[in-house]
Amino acid sequence: MVQRLDRQKTIAEPITLKGIGVHSGNPASVSLYPAEAGSGIVFQGRDGARGRDVEFPAHWKSVSATSLCTVLGDPKAGGVATVEHLMAALRGLGVDNVTVEMDGPEMPIMDGSSAAFVSAIDSVGLKSLSASRRYIKIMKPVRIASGDAWCELLPYDGTRFEVTIDFPSAAIGCQSIDIDLTPDVFRRELARARTFGSVADVEKLWANGFALGSSLENSVAIADDKVVNPEGIRWPDEFVRHKTLDAVGDLALAGLPILGHFRSYKGGHRMNHAILVELFENCGQGAFQIAVSPQAREVGSAELVSGLSAAAFGPNIS
Repeated sequence: MVQRLDRQKTIAEPITLKGIGVHSGNPASVSLYPAEAGSGIVFQGRDGARGRDVEFPAHWKSVSATSLCTVLGDPKAGGVATVEHLMAALRGLGVDNVTVEMDGPEMPIMDGSSAAFVSAIDSVGLKSLSASRRYIKIMKPVRIASGDAWCELLPYDGTRFEVTIDFPSAAIGCQSIDIDLTPDVFRRELARARTFGSVADVEKLWANGFALGSSLENSVAIADDKVVNPEGIRWPDEFVRHKTLDAVGDLALAGLPILGHFRSYKGGHRMNHAILVELFENCGQGAFQIAVSPQAREVGSAELVSGLSAAAFGPNIS
């Protein structure tokens, strides 16, 4: 008996979501379209000043900013901000190929989580493609640090996220999560975790023209060591779950799914991007391999075949 294993996937039908941009407060929409095997996740925007369309891959080399969110390209010239929640949904559900068409410089923030993107993708389903899925397989430890914050990638037979945060606010404190990522786990444990921040921080951002679309409808707000949202939080550890969701989205910018164990302490968008730079630019190919899942195998023989191949509220809160 032969079964097909781990083929690349795209969405079965186009999807459009509408909302507001968390920083501009302006209406924002995004449309996703099925794409062919091997095309990856590609963003399409419009550079209005130059009167031309812009296209760029969802890739760590396209990252232009990480202080308030993850930004690809120049939002003033067809780039897009706050991509991490969509990227988390695509990676979490196992979507390899899709074209993302933007109508402006920001992703719609929706409820501050990946839930709306997951619901939209699930509503149309996924389509398996003929090509085998490819992975970045971590072969040796890769680590970066900044002060007492650090993150690392370790060899692991699967995809694992181990994240710890530690905030002075009693509403958050020190929280940890350790999960093996699968589509079911992402839907159940991470997708609904919302972005968060302090009321004092967001008021400073408002004064400087940022986070103009932030509200209790799309973030968890904290004041005087208490959660302000009337409905409270979705899990006691929703904060670390959201940080893990962000990490899933940021590491999706590796270009391929990562087979490895990601660990972080007091991390965020900047360090999530920095670990990819360290992996690909400073460590060389000895730190990773490209692993290809066979298209068809006898049941019971599903090992990987490997071959070498070349918001929103501040720097520490997302």
